[in-house]
Amino acid sequence: MSLATPPADAPAADSVLPRIDEREQDGRSWTVASGRWTTLAMSSRSAWQALSKDLAGAPPADGRAWDLRPIEQLDHIGAQLLWDHWRHRWPATLELSPQHKAVLDQVAQFTVGTPEEPPPTLAERLRHFSHTGARGLEVARDFVGLIGQLALDACTLLRAPHRGPWRDFSGHLYQFGATALHITALVGLLIGVVLAYLISQQLRQYGAEAFVVNILGLSLIRELGPVLAAVLIAGRSGSAITAQIGVMRVTEELDAMRVMGIPHGFRLVMPRVMALAIAMPLISLWTSMAALLGGMLAADAALDISPAYFLSALPRAVPISNLWLALAKSAVFGILIALIGCYFGMKVKPNTESLGRGTTSSVVTSITAVILVDALFAVLFKGVGFRA
Repeated sequence: MSLATPPADAPAADSVLPRIDEREQDGRSWTVASGRWTTLAMSSRSAWQALSKDLAGAPPADGRAWDLRPIEQLDHIGAQLLWDHWRHRWPATLELSPQHKAVLDQVAQFTVGTPEEPPPTLAERLRHFSHTGARGLEVARDFVGLIGQLALDACTLLRAPHRGPWRDFSGHLYQFGATALHITALVGLLIGVVLAYLISQQLRQYGAEAFVVNILGLSLIRELGPVLAAVLIAGRSGSAITAQIGVMRVTEELDAMRVMGIPHGFRLVMPRVMALAIAMPLISLWTSMAALLGGMLAADAALDISPAYFLSALPRAVPISNLWLALAKSAVFGILIALIGCYFGMKVKPNTESLGRGTTSSVVTSITAVILVDALFAVLFKGVGFRA
């Protein structure tokens, strides 16, 4: 801290209010503080706003020289305000009276700066990014946690089968499977009829009517049957799962279960996943059978292909490996639909608007996941189920 001669024209304070004036002397900027820098003088809102505006116009790091001698009175609050404005560093050039210097010295001595925190570790950075990063990473983290909890619950069930939620499982199996047979059969039958009529229009041009069995059998059993059933179940049962758990969130039943020590994964997630994992392959098979029935009837009406020929040619045209692939794929679809429905149900906030958004997101995400997984199966098993 160096001493310099203050500007000769620094005016005396004409008011008790604290203020700051700017002066130019010998090509150098001087900041002159005047008035009473006390708690009482700065207590009014107008005085505080005016002083804050003056301080904002006098940044501490531009080489300014400060003159505090016109200050009439300085208490510890005013000294602390100046010390904080200087960022806990003395200005390069400062003029002040001895009594003001004593107050500033005491404030500077007992002001403890905030200690610097140690830099975060790599694990802390990853944890922070997983919580505040992209939305996709947050969803992936929570969904992987849901899958891990499901695996732990499955191990618990294997260790103590008598404690399993079998009543819930049987109820969900009936709700997701038996009650969906009529709608899936109707939609499958109509899809088979439409597909057979469209194919017959093309095959008749080349005299290849007999190949309608190959096209219908392979497309319905391998692809359309499982995907169509999964889309219907995603819209019907997936939305029901999200709505059921979401209503439990709204009515605070989930909180009550947590207080009672009832695990959500073991009593809510696992029974629904198990039920859909078993019901989905059966529904897929049922839908494929209904679609083949509709295709067979349409082929008989459009191409004069008898049902007897259709049934005899179907095993030769479609290898049995396509059926096993369809059943395995349907089981994966069922597990995904149940997990996604439970995930969005758990994420519902305790209000009806969030419940509606969660149900919509559950259906859209389930259908998208079904199509993506079906494409993955098609790539991985592209050489399975075709005759050489």
